[in-house]
Amino acid sequence: MSHPLFNLAGKTALVTGSSRGLGLAIAEGLAQAGAALVLNGVDKERLAQTASALQAKGYSVQAAAFDVTDEAAVVAAFNRLDAAGTQVDILVNNAGIQLRKPLVELSLAEWDKVIHTNLTSAFLVGREAARRMIQRGQGGKVINIGSLTSEAARATVAPYTAAKGGVKMLTRAMAAEWAEHGIQANAIGPGYMATEMNTALLQNPAFDAWVKGRTPARRWGRPDELAGTAVYLASAASDYVNGQIIYVDGGMLAVL
Repeated sequence: MSHPLFNLAGKTALVTGSSRGLGLAIAEGLAQAGAALVLNGVDKERLAQTASALQAKGYSVQAAAFDVTDEAAVVAAFNRLDAAGTQVDILVNNAGIQLRKPLVELSLAEWDKVIHTNLTSAFLVGREAARRMIQRGQGGKVINIGSLTSEAARATVAPYTAAKGGVKMLTRAMAAEWAEHGIQANAIGPGYMATEMNTALLQNPAFDAWVKGRTPARRWGRPDELAGTAVYLASAASDYVNGQIIYVDGGMLAVL
């Protein structure tokens, strides 16, 4: 039997970018703790397949396909949830992309795409979720997904670094404005995780050796290892934790 502080029964969690990867692992962890899920992505077919797979495990799941960078689409998606009687109690802003390119070779369009997907989307979706949480007067949880680059830079990922640094500060801004309404806004900063997005890095012997040598745990993280932190931040156990970012990185940022 789970500890009641971490029980998410009766809560509904919207996880953006949750048809695969870190978002899917976080969503399934929340479902295991009792939450109903609203999965999000732009690929309707893949999203439907993921929803069906989780439903087959006995979880309450619905799919909401919309582009998190499109303000009109985000507003329309929340209006549809409202019409269906779906109340989002927990929001995980996970949607993100990566682009590896030297700064001097970046186009403005490439910069904008990364910023909009990784940072602006968290503002747009967070705003709509918080408006409803405030109106209901029952509080809520917002969990933004940051990165090691919320804290430290690495060459060739400048827009991602800028976006994830922004996520850390957006999280604090959310806490500053929404805490009085019983909303806790926090962030998770994953370390190097073995995901599809990192396939090229995993298959690069030099980079793989660097990650393992640089990380005290001497290995890449698994997506499911984010679930515990997500459940904590989504639950009553974190009701007085606000504006924080928790790094789940095998100790990488703790050492030189």
